[in-house]
Amino acid sequence: MADLFRNHDQTKFYVTYRPNYPPELFNFIASKVPLRRLAWDVGTGSGQAAIPLSSLFDSVVATDSSPEQISHAPTDIPNLRFVVTPLSLSTDDLHRLVAPPGSVDLITVATALHWLDVPAFFNQARRVLRRPGGIIAVWCYGRDLEIQGGRRVQEIYRRLFKSTNPFCEEEVRVMMENGYAGVDFPFEAVEGVEEGTAPVKRFVAEREMGVDGIIALVRTATVYQRARKAGVELLTAEVEEELRTAWGDKGSQVKKVKFPISLRIGKV
Repeated sequence: MADLFRNHDQTKFYVTYRPNYPPELFNFIASKVPLRRLAWDVGTGSGQAAIPLSSLFDSVVATDSSPEQISHAPTDIPNLRFVVTPLSLSTDDLHRLVAPPGSVDLITVATALHWLDVPAFFNQARRVLRRPGGIIAVWCYGRDLEIQGGRRVQEIYRRLFKSTNPFCEEEVRVMMENGYAGVDFPFEAVEGVEEGTAPVKRFVAEREMGVDGIIALVRTATVYQRARKAGVELLTAEVEEELRTAWGDKGSQVKKVKFPISLRIGKV
């Protein structure tokens, strides 16, 4: 996994402003899992996916290579275990820190697959998923958020993220923009999923935000943080003012922001 989220401000903004995923998404995924004993949430961050999974599975292990991210995760959910893993997870570490071979009923990766060594991760997934019937679900939301009555803000937001392209690997950018559609996904289709293993696009994360939330959301982005580290401030005072003006009402109005989700789901 890429070495990310080491900045305290970034992890603080992440847990505060990133959207939570809708219950319908987790219910849909869980409905495809024959057994609900153990789920593994990969690249968990502060637990945006792991927490709702804990109410659907007997046990959840949530892993991330960033101790800063996991420091913001809850510690009072008895069936949820957070683990900081090495950047490169060996097979021995996989079975020691996560789960024994063939014991995981569901693996989830929520808006983090693009930071993984995808072929190596899929091999690890095959080692720990239960056979038959183990399910893997990976999803993301991209840059095309939808703001209620905020088309001009959306245009500025997209332009802002386009300016981060020099600080983002081309492969990562394409994966995100295509909703993981181009990822080689070596798993079988799950019964009852009309799309097969192609992206499922029927779920949306929603959050009510003011313009300060949008600005903070930009600051959570790894590509923005990389630009700052390189001495380039993309979120200048002029850009912030442009966002506030486009938002209207001096930026104080709260609006509904939608984050369309692209899900790929399969089984071993």
